Amino acid sequence: MQRYFVTPEQFGADNVRIDGEDARHIAKVMRGKVGDKLIVSDGVSREALVVIAQIEIGEVTVNILETLEMTHEPRIKITVAQSLPKADKMETVIQKCTEIGAVGFIPFLSERTIVQYDERKESKRLDRWRKICKEAAEQAHRNIVPAVGSPLSWKQLLQTFSEYDAVYFCYEKEEGLQLRSSVAPWLSSLSPQAGGKVLIVVGPEGGFTPEECQKAEEAGAVSVGLGRRILRCETAGMVAAACILYESGEMGGA
Repeated sequence: MQRYFVTPEQFGADNVRIDGEDARHIAKVMRGKVGDKLIVSDGVSREALVVIAQIEIGEVTVNILETLEMTHEPRIKITVAQSLPKADKMETVIQKCTEIGAVGFIPFLSERTIVQYDERKESKRLDRWRKICKEAAEQAHRNIVPAVGSPLSWKQLLQTFSEYDAVYFCYEKEEGLQLRSSVAPWLSSLSPQAGGKVLIVVGPEGGFTPEECQKAEEAGAVSVGLGRRILRCETAGMVAAACILYESGEMGGA
């Protein structure tokens, strides 16, 4: 069943107003008609099974049939910090990690970032990323749309580490501690229903410098490897997120 996200203000007591691109999608692409059922969520605390009551140009009104429980979110809240990669790779990271279960994304600039960051283009690019994130969340039947933050400097990113229960710094030169060896003991220390906030830090195409690894560890991160193979920068975050959620039992793991 098709799912759409609306703002809390669009969610009324008995009905929901869907407008903009979503309304056009229902009317033109899905060829929706009065009586069709959908799922709508405000991305915060309300989700409902609804039925189309009225279709107008640019606006669809749906009546609430049943309030649904929001049970599609993992208890381990993963944010992916990705050093800005070339071309459209950031779009891939956001789309796929949203499907996997990440709750947020932090683009950042590191020493080997190749992309020439242009602050004037930031707003347009952020809008594009957030649209991709919303569409991926709808496709994956998420209860929320993950947050996509504005790009941070390396120093600014380090200052966010204290906000998380665990920070995993994905480093291709890490020959000792692997991700699972660090994640499993941490997860086992949590009670069965307890959640946790995790930050996964992934470098650009050229990886991190040894100095950046040192600074990350000094800020509280754990440097981990992701196996014996070298992953592309746009693949590493997906693998790390999937591994953590598997270990937590979210994907049928331990």
